[in-house]
Amino acid sequence: MSRPTIPADFLPPVPAEELAVLSADGTRLHVEVHGQPGAPTVVLAHGWTCSTHFWAPVIHRLADRYRVVAYDQRGHGRSEVPPSRVRYSTRALAEDLAAVLTRVVPQGERAVLAGHSMGGMTVMAGAARPEVTERTAAAVLVSTGPSDLVEELRVVPGAVRSPGVRRFLHRQILRSRLPLGPVGPLTRAALGYAIMGAGAPAASVEAAARIVHACPTGVRANWAQVLDRLDVRAGLARLAAPTSVVVGAEDRLTPPVHAHRMVAALADPQGLLLLPGVGHMAPLERPAEIAAEIDRMATAHLPAQPAGAPGADTDTAAGTVTTTDPERTAVA
Repeated sequence: MSRPTIPADFLPPVPAEELAVLSADGTRLHVEVHGQPGAPTVVLAHGWTCSTHFWAPVIHRLADRYRVVAYDQRGHGRSEVPPSRVRYSTRALAEDLAAVLTRVVPQGERAVLAGHSMGGMTVMAGAARPEVTERTAAAVLVSTGPSDLVEELRVVPGAVRSPGVRRFLHRQILRSRLPLGPVGPLTRAALGYAIMGAGAPAASVEAAARIVHACPTGVRANWAQVLDRLDVRAGLARLAAPTSVVVGAEDRLTPPVHAHRMVAALADPQGLLLLPGVGHMAPLERPAEIAAEIDRMATAHLPAQPAGAPGADTDTAAGTVTTTDPERTAVA
């Protein structure tokens, strides 16, 4: 069986600029700048086992009117792999974000931060750091959660009714050190089930599989241990910037229960966008809606766009509605 063809807008765009940024502990981070120089800045933080490539379809939809910055989390993509386990932590995530923002957002200016999965946890972890708060105009938290990740996982089928057994199995899946090897029919199907909605296009599943398989096994396992015990609720409570939350209705890794808890805990919630039929990898499954939500927050909280700048495209036919009312959920 032939592999699905990846659409052109899922292929990583050529960055206008590439930077090497050193974090507080000396870890080198790969940073890419796309889009329009001098335009309002959007900073994208990807999740566990991903890379800047993950954001490609969103970058393509934003680069005509924003300066879009994406960076590889430590150990991922082209960023340096930390030499020891102690350099994998929520503190490291916060320090990396602070280092990137300090480099790409001049003092006195601000950006919209969008974080997917572990990237959203990064935004929450960094919420107390002045380098982050002073440079954050607004945030978009996509497919993420602040704590209790293993307890809320929905990967193991519901037929396994014992909570203790479910937690054990989920922890074994999360911490697995088995190499993924090349993308094949079995791994593609397994990943599709775990991280995508049931109706996700084959090309989206293929793109996600290639990205996840590219993550080194040791990096995947070391970050899994951090996620197993992660608790950034204190950072969530200190996230003062206007913040919107996005989640797929079929997200098995960070199900909608997390989104509702985050909206309830935020200081300035700007709405909950629930995407019907979408799993964990929302930016790959519905990039138009994710780009539109980032654009909505940027339009509201960054300097005005140049006259005549095109708006983000929204797939209204998908039955999804964005709302700024935190008491409502956007559903079909």
